[in-house]
Amino acid sequence: MIGPATYFRPEHRPALDDRTRSLIDRREAVLSPGYRLFYAHPVEFVRGSGTKLYTRDGEEFLDVYNNVPAVGHAHPRVAAAIAEQAARLNTHTRYLDESLIDYAERLIGAFPPALDTLTLVCTGSEANDLALRVATHATGARGVIVTENAYHGVTTAIAAISPSLGGDDSLAAWVRTVRPPLGDGTAMVADAERAIAELQAAGHGVAALIVDTAFASDGFIAPSPATRAALAAVAAAVRAAGGLVIADEVQPGFGRLGATVDDPGLWGFLRHGLDPDLVTIGKPMANGHPVAGLVARRPLMAEFGASVRYFNTFAGTPVSVAAARATWEVLHDERLPENAAAVGAELLAMLGELQARHARLRGARGAGLYLGVDVVDPATGLPDTEAAVALVSGLRERRILISASGRDNAALKIRPPLPFSRADAERFVTELDGALRDLGS
Repeated sequence: MIGPATYFRPEHRPALDDRTRSLIDRREAVLSPGYRLFYAHPVEFVRGSGTKLYTRDGEEFLDVYNNVPAVGHAHPRVAAAIAEQAARLNTHTRYLDESLIDYAERLIGAFPPALDTLTLVCTGSEANDLALRVATHATGARGVIVTENAYHGVTTAIAAISPSLGGDDSLAAWVRTVRPPLGDGTAMVADAERAIAELQAAGHGVAALIVDTAFASDGFIAPSPATRAALAAVAAAVRAAGGLVIADEVQPGFGRLGATVDDPGLWGFLRHGLDPDLVTIGKPMANGHPVAGLVARRPLMAEFGASVRYFNTFAGTPVSVAAARATWEVLHDERLPENAAAVGAELLAMLGELQARHARLRGARGAGLYLGVDVVDPATGLPDTEAAVALVSGLRERRILISASGRDNAALKIRPPLPFSRADAERFVTELDGALRDLGS
């Protein structure tokens, strides 16, 4: 089966309780086999609040995984905004709507001045698909450069630039991969130079470099002077070859990386010193309501719009805008980027202390509430996928939701809702400690 080893598989079925087995049977009878369930023992939730999810039997789970409900599960202000607008009107962007204009002005005001034009879509996949269309239109080229285990979405074009979905064999002929900016970053720069030469020699040219600014599927790479230098060099090489730079903020955007004195913490590309031509946003944008977007330099969109008619029936509707605006207001009113910075730093320190006691953990890293830590074989120091899967499963039994990421699926991916508290962090680390002890590490 393609995908993380933490997914439910047919061989897990005999150990399930009757209700869970029945639900899975019904699901498999009517839903696509392409869908996946988490865990050997899938879990059914019926309610959420803040950083917690609750089962039908009232069991409370701590959410250390879901980055979509950024301001917390079922936030009452977001729910009320959706309900109130749905009770009044919901149309589309071909009619004037002041709320859409107001939201766009607020959002664009949080970007560097050159990034001044918003196009709303429904999903991150659509945002990246549109960014790719704009890049190919602007450059006349087709070639795309991505990191070696990137995930950017599921449309036909974007799945073809997402090696984490199906490996290198699933990539289009016009795609080349580069290593992420690990270590001193020189490997990424060398790979990019090779990729550019190969794309040009094959007649594809270079349309774009696209990077997830958290490098989530590559195991998470926190900003550093080395990553900034490497990304600057790669971006310069891509532009010299005629291509554009796309920053994929669908996962790290909207405050997840935490605010600092000099940085409001809304966008990962600023942390990396990247100067993109196009920025894609989504996932946490409306706290679970399907809202995403492309923020771009106006000359690119003016040229695109002059010859391409783009419309999306469900993007930018009054209800979607109400959800996005309420989420934006909560994010700022409750100072959640600042909370992400403070609690994230405390959690990172806790993970550092934990890895000092457990040889299976190594390389705790991160920014704000987007953290990663590697699970390794204590004897060899190499990634240990089996142990990572066991930890994810063990934490599920301890009522903690988490997942694994990276090329070997051996890095724990920590990205909870942004109201995550110090008490939540302590609960998570305590249970992770217990799960590690259960493994005998």
